[in-house]
Amino acid sequence: MAANPAPRRLPAPLLAFPAWAWLLFFFVAPVGMVLWFSFGYKPGIFGTHANDSLSFDRYIEALSPTFFATFMNTLGVGVAGTALCLVIGAPVAYWMAVKAPVNRRGLLLALVMVPFWTNFLVRTIGWQVILAPEGWLSTLLQAVGLQEGPLEILYTRTAVLIGVVYNYLPLMILPLFVAFDRVGGPLREASKDLGADRIRTFFRVTVPLAQPGIVAGVLLVFIPLMGDYITATVLGGAKGNMVGQLVASQFQTAQNWALGSAMAVLLILVIALSVAVGALVLWLLTWPSRSSRRLVLGPESGVTS
Repeated sequence: MAANPAPRRLPAPLLAFPAWAWLLFFFVAPVGMVLWFSFGYKPGIFGTHANDSLSFDRYIEALSPTFFATFMNTLGVGVAGTALCLVIGAPVAYWMAVKAPVNRRGLLLALVMVPFWTNFLVRTIGWQVILAPEGWLSTLLQAVGLQEGPLEILYTRTAVLIGVVYNYLPLMILPLFVAFDRVGGPLREASKDLGADRIRTFFRVTVPLAQPGIVAGVLLVFIPLMGDYITATVLGGAKGNMVGQLVASQFQTAQNWALGSAMAVLLILVIALSVAVGALVLWLLTWPSRSSRRLVLGPESGVTS
């Protein structure tokens, strides 16, 4: 009896076509249009864009001192917000992955995800209510004697940082939890058996093995945070202005799509450059530890077979 023929498999490029089509139509094409608009200009009061005359004038306008200060403020908020999320999220994720009972970890993960069950704008407006000078937090601080007058945090950079940390902290905790959970207890126990204390075990075993999760968490927070304009609009006001607000205002209010596109392209370049610089710094910081762990085989190493 003849054996059944093996099932025919589709070619690999054909299997990847849905992913490539999604990437092409929903990322490459929109970014390409924004890049094309950035070389144009606003043709009049009622026009949005025109590309019959191409130039870099919109980029020069976007890098003017007024807008450049907003770019620097956005970068500062992005770096500070990401750092705060990492500092706050790392202990929480480590406790959930290592110290918390196994049967409670699912519940703890659900509690971390609870803020995502509410609309992003609603959550941010909630902080506007909390941080208002006449809000309950200001009243409580005055009642216990920690504040002499009304709380003056709303519409400042501090309020923006509070908002972004609250909104993006789950995006840091989740990949860190997965990274710490994958390290495994036997490796930590082996480190302790070899004489390392808890701090040395954490920095020499846990952190290096969890590095991919840390990098993923930093990217998941930093990239969307840099383009966030809702938090800055609701909590920052004029003092918390960010590039995302400028881009949105140019497209929706000023109807200057060329200038808004140039700002958006510059924001993409700033994010890409920041990620590249961060990767270089991480590589330089971890280079000594990689060199110390390198095993050299040969006559000069003193290792013989």
